[in-house]
Amino acid sequence: MNSLQGQIALITGASSGIGAACARMFAQAGAKLILTARRQERLESLARSLMQDFNCQLYCLALDVRDRTSVEQSFANLPPEWNAIEILVNNAGLSRGLDKLHEGDILDWEEMIDTNVKGLLYVTRTLVPGMVQRQRGHIVNIGSIAGHQTYPGGNVYCATKAAVKALSEGLKQDLLGTPVRVSSVDPGLVETEFSEVRFHGDTERAKTVYQGLTPLTAQDVAEVVLFCVTRPAHVNISDVILVPTDQATTTLVHRITQ
Repeated sequence: MNSLQGQIALITGASSGIGAACARMFAQAGAKLILTARRQERLESLARSLMQDFNCQLYCLALDVRDRTSVEQSFANLPPEWNAIEILVNNAGLSRGLDKLHEGDILDWEEMIDTNVKGLLYVTRTLVPGMVQRQRGHIVNIGSIAGHQTYPGGNVYCATKAAVKALSEGLKQDLLGTPVRVSSVDPGLVETEFSEVRFHGDTERAKTVYQGLTPLTAQDVAEVVLFCVTRPAHVNISDVILVPTDQATTTLVHRITQ
């Protein structure tokens, strides 16, 4: 196994859900963490919890990955002791709406494209050159089963996750001949704030997504991410699709009706 002890791992979208679960798993494994997200209060709360539980080294960075200038400046101005990032988890992402394409909200489209695709590109473009130079690194992109199969109303979200899949494959090809590894972890239904965000804060509607089945948890996904980054140096887990036992495809799920 590749030990994470003392390795610097940067996680985007770390303030909740899969990002926060990855932070917890990595902290427990001894990594030094750079946590980024838009919600600084949530980040600081998570940081306090991790330091109390694991006495880990942390650096919090309030950051919107959609802002290219901010991404570039924030990482350029990291303290020297936090510069040598060895693991990047591109987790920041979201879905908005569930409308037919010809009825969709263009602002929702732009937010998804700017976060899920362009944000991932900005962070990756800024950090990966250092990994190549240092001859050490691992990029984990959090994709989705939606990048492999579309579903009604998922049009633009599915397109952004298909882009993540293609970018992961392309990046791995571009890095061939270097020790830098690339993994894509693509979950199905995970019970986080995802659906609440998709439905613009409609909690009751969000709950119906998971009714009658047992979805994945954020920790389930984080455990797979941890597995990917702890493989021996000669092993690269290129792509993992994980779904609940109650889910076969993006649209085919088993629900227990009351």
